[in-house]
Amino acid sequence: MEDVLDVYERPADPLRPMVCVDELHTQLIGETRVPIAAKAGQVERFDYEYVRNGTANVFIAFEPLSAHRLTKVTERRTRVDFAEWVRDLANVHYPTAEAIVLILDNLNTHSIASLYEAFEPEEARRLARKLEIHSTPKHGSWLNMAEIELSALSRQGLDRRIEDQATLDTQVTAWTTQRNASGKTVTWRFTTADARIKLRRLYPSIHD
Repeated sequence: MEDVLDVYERPADPLRPMVCVDELHTQLIGETRVPIAAKAGQVERFDYEYVRNGTANVFIAFEPLSAHRLTKVTERRTRVDFAEWVRDLANVHYPTAEAIVLILDNLNTHSIASLYEAFEPEEARRLARKLEIHSTPKHGSWLNMAEIELSALSRQGLDRRIEDQATLDTQVTAWTTQRNASGKTVTWRFTTADARIKLRRLYPSIHD
C-alpha cells in the first residue's frame, strides 16, 4: 500500500509517465422487443425481458497528472489481451517514455509473465524493461485510481443495455473523448502518513 501511495506523490515526469491501468468485464444485453421511444410526459420504456449476448472487456489507462485516459474494448480479458494492451501503451501511446510507471491491481493476468505468454522472449523482455510496475495489495484495488474512472464510465456511458461489442466500443470511445475534453481528473488526498493513522490496525505492533 505504501509503495503505491509513494508513487502518487511523485511529480509529473514526461519521460516516466505514471499510468493507472484496470479493466472492466461487462455483459452484452440485447432487447427482445423494440423499446418505446420517449415522448412528452413519458420516458423511454423497455421490456423487462432481455437476451444475453455474451460478454466483453474494457481496458483503461488513466494518467491522473495529465487528466488523460486511453481505452480499448476487447472480446476477452486473458493474459494475451493484457499483454497486447501493454504493448499498445509502450509502442503507440508512450513511445518516447524511458519507462512507464504502471499502477496495477493484483490480478494473475497483470504480470510480466503475460508478456512472455503473448510474445517471443526478445519482444517480451524489451517491453518488460520499459515498465516499472507497482501492484496494489490484495483486497486493495481501491488504491488504483483507474477504478474510479471505470466507475464513472459505468455510470455515465454504460448505464443502459448494450447489445454487441461494436456498440460498446462506440459508447466507450465517446465517453473517453468527452471525459478527456472535460479536463477532469482525480485529486488523490490519501497519503502514507494518513494510512499510518487511519489504518494503524493493519500495521504490526512492535514492542521493545
